[in-house]
Amino acid sequence: MLPHPTLDKLQTLRLTGMLKALAEQLKTPDIDSLSFVERLGLLVDRELTERDDKRLSSRLRQARLKHNACLEDIDYRSPRGLDKALILQLASGQWLRDGLNLIINGPTGVGKTWLACALAHQACREGYSVRYLRLPRLLEELGLAHGDGRFAKLMSGYAKTDLLILDDWGLAPFTAEQRRDMLELLDDRYGQRSTLVTSQMPVDNWHELIGDPTLADAILDRLVHNAYRINLKGESMRKRVKKLTTPGASD
Repeated sequence: MLPHPTLDKLQTLRLTGMLKALAEQLKTPDIDSLSFVERLGLLVDRELTERDDKRLSSRLRQARLKHNACLEDIDYRSPRGLDKALILQLASGQWLRDGLNLIINGPTGVGKTWLACALAHQACREGYSVRYLRLPRLLEELGLAHGDGRFAKLMSGYAKTDLLILDDWGLAPFTAEQRRDMLELLDDRYGQRSTLVTSQMPVDNWHELIGDPTLADAILDRLVHNAYRINLKGESMRKRVKKLTTPGASD
């Protein structure tokens, strides 16, 4: 069979990995030194790699991460209180399989959101669905959804997401409606899906922030008591970068 019809059929079947690999093989002078099984194996491997890459790209698009971050780029030299052993443990993904949560605390600029996105990127690599949300925007969206009939659909989608990132927790006190929405969201996810929260406010102050004592107890019971914690500290990374890029800045 002539090669061009075969390429066309692979395109029709949407076997783009095999298509690219076969096209490359046809241009390789000594490819005939490989057996049929070896060449077929190369085609199949390429197809699997292509499909994995497409699935990862799709998960990353759906995640809408704020930063293009990955764990390999973490800077452990900065004195931020990062525990490398804990990061490696989280990178294994066992916390996601167990439906546990993660809380990243620290002052502004120390890299809370960046670290959250790096862990989320790793989750996407491992095949988990991820969604990044700024908590103020989420609460506003849920408030609007109550009025236009989208609330149940939104909550169902968030409940099914393997890793939900709630960034900027604690920028403002919760309203009565927001307390009820947050409890419903966390209750749907409890023990089944993982939630990652970043906050400048210490966890000890969350009870007062939420407001209603009964609902605060219920929310924190579902969020905090089964959560890993990373407490970052130190100078803002933004200030550090500015120093390094400012002409004449001292070491």
